[in-house]
Amino acid sequence: MKAIDVVLALIFGRIIGFLLGDFLREWEIHINLYLNLIIWIAFPLISLFCLWLAHLIGRKFLFIYQGAKFFLVGAVATVVDLKLFEFIWLLVLAQIQASSIIAKGFSFVISTALKYWGNKYWAFQKHGKENIHKEMAQFFLITLIGLAVDILSFRYFVNALGPQFDIPAAIWIKLSVIFAAIIAAIWNFIGYKFFVFKK
Repeated sequence: MKAIDVVLALIFGRIIGFLLGDFLREWEIHINLYLNLIIWIAFPLISLFCLWLAHLIGRKFLFIYQGAKFFLVGAVATVVDLKLFEFIWLLVLAQIQASSIIAKGFSFVISTALKYWGNKYWAFQKHGKENIHKEMAQFFLITLIGLAVDILSFRYFVNALGPQFDIPAAIWIKLSVIFAAIIAAIWNFIGYKFFVFKK
């Protein structure tokens, strides 16, 4: 593993831990010193350990290592997606009673820009600049389809399925953002690996 892999795994693990802490506070679970230490220390170390395992397995099956990096980039982009969605929806659009779909679409586009950088340069390690316009067009196409998958999945979870297991509606919306991102991520990984960033 390269030093950049170690550093990014630790940073990304911390960001994922931040999301967990946010969920625990939403569920009104008191975060004491020990739980805070677990979130602050364990998540980065777990992230690093999992990436190291993927690196070992990736010596034989490269897609495993790429998939682990893709997952970490996607997890961080999901945190950005969720927090930006909350900011736009709760602080801006809800005040004028606009659709939450607008906020979701905007947060998805911004988080996708982050995913492009992370996947191109870190997960799939494609540093060349040849055919960059073709690559960007392909990325845009895969991302547009991913956007449709993300929004339709979000709409399904929020409107058609609705809150499950007595989960409050506000938390269900956050979980729906994550569920939608996971479904779109499966599509995106396949598209990015075999279509956009293929070598």
